Amino acid sequence: MTNIAVSGASGKMGKTLIQSVINDDALTLSAALDHSQSPILAKDAATVAGLDACGIKVNSDISRLKFDVLIDFTRPQATLGYLDACVQQKKSMVIGTTGFTDAEIARIRDGATEIAIVMAPNMSVGVNLSVKLMEMAARALTDSADVEIIEAHHKHKVDAPSGTALAMGRAIASAQNLSLDDVGVFARHGHTGERVRGQIGFSVIRAGDIIGDHTALFALAGERIEITHKAANRDIYSNGAIRAARWLAKQTSPGLYNMQNVLGLG
Repeated sequence: MTNIAVSGASGKMGKTLIQSVINDDALTLSAALDHSQSPILAKDAATVAGLDACGIKVNSDISRLKFDVLIDFTRPQATLGYLDACVQQKKSMVIGTTGFTDAEIARIRDGATEIAIVMAPNMSVGVNLSVKLMEMAARALTDSADVEIIEAHHKHKVDAPSGTALAMGRAIASAQNLSLDDVGVFARHGHTGERVRGQIGFSVIRAGDIIGDHTALFALAGERIEITHKAANRDIYSNGAIRAARWLAKQTSPGLYNMQNVLGLG
């Protein structure tokens, strides 16, 4: 059995992950974490997640806990703190947090020289298959299609575009031997002029309780190709994270991996 720690226990995703770990026959919930001012500290993690008590109390001090893999869907600052602790303890991590700066990603890359990390802006199996299809479309169409990425999330999401949308953009750009930094267009307003060939445009929607919709639109003369993924619930993210945790438990070498590696697509 692989011992799993879940961070962000008070959040919706944290609770979903706790449920998924407890219900998985190959994993054991050995720790649950939340910030030092959390009102759920010392409460039973399973009870917090709406299940029968399991005897694991929510804690804020990761150094006191024993686990094999930490699954983290929190905020960048919290994730980096957990990263330092995991590196010190030589424990693996699944990172689903988004919104990192380039400098913060560099810290994660440094950490991955010491421990095994699966990091993905979206842990959904369907999303990662969609990204693979987008890469295939981008290679086949080269620069003959205008590419737009449209994403929608709930009104509480704090970063835009979503990490998943950016990952899609990077995958499409890379498949065409381009850099998203050079061809990405993240805002249009006023007199913008004609569309420049090779651009990848982004449109962002923040409204209601939308869990996550992503579309890559490839527009050619006379036809359009749309590759779309829509999330109906957060279970898809926790299911992917659980799959990543099981995969990490078998890894013997440090490294920064992604869901393409987990699914055998990369």
